[in-house]
Amino acid sequence: MTDHTKQDPPADATAASQPRLAASVILLRDAPGGLEAFVQHRVSTMDFAAGMVVFPGGRVDAADTSGWDYPAELLQQHADAWRLSSIGANGNASAGTVLTAAIREVQEEAGLSINAADLRPWANWITPTDMPKRFDTYFYLAKPAPGAEPQHQTTEAWQSLWMPVHAILESEAAGALKMMPPTYYLLKEIAEFETVDALWSAEHPVVPVLAPVGSLAAFLKERESRR
Repeated sequence: MTDHTKQDPPADATAASQPRLAASVILLRDAPGGLEAFVQHRVSTMDFAAGMVVFPGGRVDAADTSGWDYPAELLQQHADAWRLSSIGANGNASAGTVLTAAIREVQEEAGLSINAADLRPWANWITPTDMPKRFDTYFYLAKPAPGAEPQHQTTEAWQSLWMPVHAILESEAAGALKMMPPTYYLLKEIAEFETVDALWSAEHPVVPVLAPVGSLAAFLKERESRR
């Protein structure tokens, strides 16, 4: 993620559409060939990230703001991890809301019930201000319990499956797969680790990434030139 750093909002940021809170979950497992991630291949008719390889996730809903009861210590850990983000000022309440959205999305899109303790805050990416549809997305690492198996059950994707992290990146480099910048850069980070435990125990402060104006279009244009 060294290609994009945190930046101050531009002078015309007030004219930009406000990003909606979203959560995304990077389900990971160890495999003989290295780390594998559970990814979805979105259908080409979607109005956002059409045809892209993505992680399970989606927008935070109003229902996610209540009805949960996580251990106070876990909530505080998550709030501390997100302290530099837009939800940082709201502490445990917002941390619980986004965590609930992440757990719900994995259940809805992959049919997998995942324990809150098996989710680790990892990254926060905000869509550039020049884009009409914007998200303030909170990415989690997740290690499903042994034997737990996510499924393909979302109509937003034509395929959902485990793929080797290195193979995803190689296919993207060859022009066979398409990804949004956060997916690409997060997978590049993950590819530096050999096991889920090594990744889980790594020091990794969350620094929000607001990519510069024009960066998304430039990223996609450069990838399109490979095809």
